[in-house]
Amino acid sequence: MFEVTIGKEGLTHTWQHDFLETTKCVHCSGKALIGFVAFETPSDDSPAIEQDYVCRLHPMTQQSDGLWLHDCCAVAVYFCRNCLFPTALFNEA
Repeated sequence: MFEVTIGKEGLTHTWQHDFLETTKCVHCSGKALIGFVAFETPSDDSPAIEQDYVCRLHPMTQQSDGLWLHDCCAVAVYFCRNCLFPTALFNEA
């Protein structure tokens, strides 16, 4: 389950350090402003070990098929003032 918080209030909804109000756009290097934060949390009706977290969507392996999340996550979505494309930052518990 995700809790979504719009704007600056969501900057503290994180598993690690607070998200910043702005970040560099990954598309044009412009200034991207916070839009919202989605914070993954356990639901009240199921033990955390059985949750449908994003990290459980794809297997993590030691092989060369790439990286994937290892725990529940928080995602901050920013929108660029120059190109309006989104940039996302995330962290994990």
